Amino acid sequence: MANGSGVNNNPHRQALRAFALGYPGSHEDFPWGELVLKVKGKVFIFLGTDGAELGLSVKLPQSNEAALMMPFAKPTGYGLGKSGWVSVHFGPKEKPPLELLRQWIDESYRAVAPKKLVAQLEGTAPEKPVAAKKPAAAKKPAAAKKPAARKPAKKKTAKRAR
Repeated sequence: MANGSGVNNNPHRQALRAFALGYPGSHEDFPWGELVLKVKGKVFIFLGTDGAELGLSVKLPQSNEAALMMPFAKPTGYGLGKSGWVSVHFGPKEKPPLELLRQWIDESYRAVAPKKLVAQLEGTAPEKPVAAKKPAAAKKPAAAKKPAARKPAKKKTAKRAR
């Protein structure tokens, strides 16, 4: 069970947690008694519960198909796999590919975080899309306006009293 600090005796889990907390705006939360890391209230990595094993889930919109070819990966349950979430699990004596998992955490963060925070990773401010301005249409010379044709109004004649 999570102890509130997000740290347990698995050094790989500790390393990945510290890596994920290095992203702008990231913070820990413990819904359902499991450690998750969020940015602006949105989860970008599920790190599960404390224990000797390592399990995590990340959102991989670009590399999920390649990730699912790995023998240790599977689509995340509860329908999240349909949205690109991938889960991995490693036993206590297995050595996880930490560099690959860091790349996946990076992709997950970039998929979930607001553009302004992602831009901080590159050290640039987000660019606002600028609408391309259409060149002004050439104005036609003003033609002499003709008055609108009007029908003459019928005059009302008053009936004379005799």
